[in-house]
Amino acid sequence: MARYARVATLAACLIFTCAVANGHRWRRQADDAPKKEDNLELELCKNKDAGEWFRLIAGDGDNCRDVIQCTASGIQAIRCPAGLFFDIEKQTCDWKDAVKNCKVKNKERKVKPLLYTEEPLCQDGFLACGDSNCIERGLFCNGEKDCADGSDENSCDIDNDPNRAPPCDPSQCVLPDCFCSEDGTVIPGDLPAKDVPQMITITFDDAINNNNIELYKEIFNGKRKNPNGCDIKATFFVSHKYTNYSAVQETHRKGHEIAVHSITHNDDERFWSNATVDDWGKEMAGMRVIIEKFANITDNSVVGVRAPYLRVGGNNQFTMMEEQAFLYDSTITAPLSNPPLWPYTMYFRMPHRCHGNLQSCPTRSHAVWEMVMNELDRREDPNNDEYLPGCAMVDSCSNILSGDQFYNFLNHNFDRHYDQNRAPLGLYFHAAWLKNNPEYLEAFLYWIDEILQSHNDVYFVTMTQVIQWIQNPRTITEAKNFEPWREKCSVEGIPACWVPISCKLTSKEVPGETINLQTCVRCPANYPWLNDPIGDGRF
Repeated sequence: MARYARVATLAACLIFTCAVANGHRWRRQADDAPKKEDNLELELCKNKDAGEWFRLIAGDGDNCRDVIQCTASGIQAIRCPAGLFFDIEKQTCDWKDAVKNCKVKNKERKVKPLLYTEEPLCQDGFLACGDSNCIERGLFCNGEKDCADGSDENSCDIDNDPNRAPPCDPSQCVLPDCFCSEDGTVIPGDLPAKDVPQMITITFDDAINNNNIELYKEIFNGKRKNPNGCDIKATFFVSHKYTNYSAVQETHRKGHEIAVHSITHNDDERFWSNATVDDWGKEMAGMRVIIEKFANITDNSVVGVRAPYLRVGGNNQFTMMEEQAFLYDSTITAPLSNPPLWPYTMYFRMPHRCHGNLQSCPTRSHAVWEMVMNELDRREDPNNDEYLPGCAMVDSCSNILSGDQFYNFLNHNFDRHYDQNRAPLGLYFHAAWLKNNPEYLEAFLYWIDEILQSHNDVYFVTMTQVIQWIQNPRTITEAKNFEPWREKCSVEGIPACWVPISCKLTSKEVPGETINLQTCVRCPANYPWLNDPIGDGRF
């Protein structure tokens, strides 16, 4: 969506009748305009951060569409397009129903800690809060407010967190347990690009059920083979509600990877940004318990996490992942870049900026892999078209309007990876986008078949299989016999569960609903949920 409908300087605005902060209206007079304008600008810009948008008048309607900003060349005003309001906290236009702060003029002003002072305020190992009181350094940016004024949690980005992860140090970060590079583009094992198999990761988010099972069967039909003779594989980030766990069991039996996408899929994006370590544990570790029990997955292979709406949970999310022994996250988006980025471990500083609106990226060192989501280039003619922001999920690339466009899009992004550093190409979907657009599905299947037919060095693999290769890099020739890629190579035989048991269940945690749980194990007493993931009624 377009972010702004119009931009105007304050001077231009004042030619007409403008509303000022006290609610009065006045007209610019030729003889005293400079003085009034200067005074007004000083008053309006007092205590405002650079680039901060704010309202002159709070309220619904057009008042919630209009904001201004102080710049070096004067004050600028914008109005969000019709149907959108301006979200003061997110600092962007958003759908009306999503904006809850129309009656707020300015972003909340947060007290900052005194991290850098001419004279030390605290003893070694301690730092000063905004009120000059000293607390232990390790308490800063730990997700809990330990300063009386809360300032220890108000300056916690990758540049200011006193406990932030250090820059990449290749002498300390050594495979197989650690991988990093300063800009994120270096190939693991320092292999030449021409010797690296091009990995492609197809992922699907949300429930697996009757709405998409046939689609998955059509894509992964046992006839599409990687150069090693094994079936192409994908990763499924599964959310709980409406998931058919017998279908999850069969998907896993076929050699695809099952990962977690939360129990509730809470639709408040701010929840994921601000969730505690315990919240994350209930959502993600709880989802793993549900998958393992009701899909009867017993090989400890559920090791991946993706947050709903791609809302990163900062250090809390990654602390939970360490505590719960998850191997990797695939939520963080890297802005469109050439060459693209390789996955990395979180022991050291991320090799790219924290990308996205009000994202809460981790700042500390964590023993977790990041299967970074490289943005895709959606320009129709990358050589001539002007720059457009990239898109992480394929179905968010809003300018794809035909099968031909999608086919060209796939080829261009494949070439970006294949012709440069062969970083894994991620194609991330919600199933409905392909199911509801047969033209896109036809183009996608044609493209997969064409790639497999024309390349003997391209592999469609799972997220975990990518990490296994990074930990033990193998050339194109060696990849054909790379053991981790031959596991469940081509699975035959009948499903372990022909007819799932259909359990109609309720839960105190989901009041007023009877939900159908399909599984191949015995029905639980209650519908599994956050505080009762095995459904036995014990909270």
